[in-house]
Amino acid sequence: MRRTIETAIEIRASTQRVWEILRATNAYAEWNPFVRSIEGVFERGKTIKVMLQQPDGGSFTVKPVMLNASFPEIRWKGRLLLDGLFDGEHYFRVEALSAHTTRFVHGEHFSGILTGLMSGLLKKTDRGFVLMNEALKKRAEAEN
Repeated sequence: MRRTIETAIEIRASTQRVWEILRATNAYAEWNPFVRSIEGVFERGKTIKVMLQQPDGGSFTVKPVMLNASFPEIRWKGRLLLDGLFDGEHYFRVEALSAHTTRFVHGEHFSGILTGLMSGLLKKTDRGFVLMNEALKKRAEAEN
């Protein structure tokens, strides 16, 4: 089974500014209500450690592998225990709408035999994406 969550928001800041904020993982705890921390290097093939905070207050850590970390996209893939149970390919993408306006796309492709049983988690994840998008917009526009 497959499911995709994709959200987007328009930000009044350059793609370069939004990209800088996304790459500065040491500052995520200051502004990001969903991805509270990322440890590791954004380099293809490297494993990172990501701490996620669900909107209901629950949190969990995943250790995905980086698939891409080159402008304009950051992408990683994680899994629950074994490949094929509940896998997620998470991405952040910045798209220039103009010199000073960016479309931030934030999504995840879920797959695996448990995907159909995870509807509650996926609803919370969707809300977490929206909260992160709004916080990114606020940070980028305030620093612009």
